[in-house]
Amino acid sequence: MITTIDLNADMGESFGAWTIGDGVDPDIMPLISSANIAAGFHAGDPSTMVETLRLASRHGVSVGVHPGFRDLVGFGRRPILASAEELVNDALYQLGALRELARVEGLKLNHFKLHGALFMHAARDVEFAEKLAAALTTVAPALPVYCLSGSAIDHAAERVGLPRVHEFYADRDYNDEGSIVFVRKVQRLDPQQVADKVLRACQEGKVETVSGQEAVVQFQSVCIHSDTPGALSLVKAVREALDKAGIMVAAS
Repeated sequence: MITTIDLNADMGESFGAWTIGDGVDPDIMPLISSANIAAGFHAGDPSTMVETLRLASRHGVSVGVHPGFRDLVGFGRRPILASAEELVNDALYQLGALRELARVEGLKLNHFKLHGALFMHAARDVEFAEKLAAALTTVAPALPVYCLSGSAIDHAAERVGLPRVHEFYADRDYNDEGSIVFVRKVQRLDPQQVADKVLRACQEGKVETVSGQEAVVQFQSVCIHSDTPGALSLVKAVREALDKAGIMVAAS
């Protein structure tokens, strides 16, 4: 039975004049404890990054970097064929960009979480996971890596001593192995069903899979993606369910 849980969401996923996620960042931010801020490759630009950092600061929300594939057109959800070294360099570039902007705002990054297709790539590709973990031990050895329990990046980070935070994905389906089913376009979900799913995961450590079976899940943070249709209603429902159950929402 979980008594305290981190609630995180991807924030700042707009670019210039284009707004992603129905512009709900200001409404979602007060309800979460950790914000994963896009750093310019799949979404985000310097001004949007600073605006999002300031929004998080006003609400006392912890901030982390959210690196993705260099894919603005595909929102970072399309696999890109690149070497492990190139992808590590891209991830570190985004980390450095947000970290410096955060420094100007008097903020410190509290976590590192890959985005979309790059997140799933790190979950499966051992070479990339190991090279990324090794690089992070040099540039950000105390920065927790948000990841799926049992994934390649989870094991790689553990081997080199990086702190990890395991996630549960409220707005994603799970397969029988306890891994999320990756999709490029998410359909609108029922807020109450999502809230019930999260509450059961917190209280019982289980989730129903796409085949109707049950998978065991272990996590310290719940993620709701801000670009999921109806994201604000999902976050509100989940937060209300956690509050009613006496489960405190706080950054990991």
